Amino acid sequence: MNDIVSKAVLSARESEVAFSKFITANDTGATGGHQSGFHIHKNSYALFFDEPGQKGANRDLFIKIKWQDDFYTDSRFIYYGTGTRNEYRLTRFGKNFPFLREDNIGDLLVIARKSTDNYEAFILNSDEDIESFFSEMGISATGTNALLPVGRSVGTEVSMESLFMQYIQSLAKDFPSSFELAEKARDFYRLISPSVNKNNEENPDKLIIDYIKTEFELFKAIENIRYKDRLLTPFSRTEELIEFSNTILNRRKSRAGKSLEHHLAALFTSHFLRFDSQVVTEENKRPDFIFPGAKEYHNILFESEKLVFLGAKTTCKDRWRQIINEADRINIKHLFTLQQGISSNQLREMKRERVKLVVPQSYISSFPPEFRSEIFSLHSFIGMVRTLQL
Repeated sequence: MNDIVSKAVLSARESEVAFSKFITANDTGATGGHQSGFHIHKNSYALFFDEPGQKGANRDLFIKIKWQDDFYTDSRFIYYGTGTRNEYRLTRFGKNFPFLREDNIGDLLVIARKSTDNYEAFILNSDEDIESFFSEMGISATGTNALLPVGRSVGTEVSMESLFMQYIQSLAKDFPSSFELAEKARDFYRLISPSVNKNNEENPDKLIIDYIKTEFELFKAIENIRYKDRLLTPFSRTEELIEFSNTILNRRKSRAGKSLEHHLAALFTSHFLRFDSQVVTEENKRPDFIFPGAKEYHNILFESEKLVFLGAKTTCKDRWRQIINEADRINIKHLFTLQQGISSNQLREMKRERVKLVVPQSYISSFPPEFRSEIFSLHSFIGMVRTLQL
């Protein structure tokens, strides 16, 4: 694991309060707004204040932050409550601050409060580092822009916990398959969410986020039960501890990628789309999804304009390039991701390579404004595929 990731994890775990978020175009000022600086979600005011800001008045706090375990800034956390504004921002980093540039869009910001006047912050900028941090901290990409689970319970509601416990007690093995875990999470979500439309008219952009969040809580509940006794037993050798830790982390990383594919497949099925997963294409490549399927892809008489490719990657700052050569018959490659924000330079490169992003509707605003119209929501992607299949 990268040294900066290790330091970020250790800092967060040893903190009083910690927070993470993807850096957005709005943070860097790339949206053209007058205000730059890291926007902090209202649910995370406790990172700096003992109570939420009150509408009608501004409130601020001046703090010293150590970045990347390397240098300090004298910064300002402010609540804007006057006029039409109602937001929190972390500002004032100095003229040569290196992490509020356009190229930082999509990086992960981690802030940890070690004590009242002692803050540490880290910027993670590769897919591998970001996903390692998620695995180490026990969160998912949908759990960002919020306080981290440091020394406190962030469990689900009692009704959901009850469903989880009943299911875990029925398991005959340590961990179910990733497919079963995803399926059960959707079942549980539907049981406690009566507003979910049974005729599949519910917004798929909301559902994909809710399904992933529910599954991740279920997965953590299984971890807590399965590993409880082992964690209460001292490790006899350092190597034994390392091997045990690696087993946990590898299972978390493996599940995260498969989880996204399973939930997307379920949504596509519920919207009556025809598709195949992991179709073998040129040079034994295996795209995540081909619409309408393998048979049509390998039929040279089938119109290539009616074939649709979709890759699925939790984060894609680096890994989007992996999909470019996965299906030669399909010129445009669509890529679904939970990444919140990518720099304009990377988006231009994607456009040159004919890669089009698909993200949950609520994430589109985290991208530079000039590219937002070219990004599909999951709802609009499903509509486009359905039209081609009529």
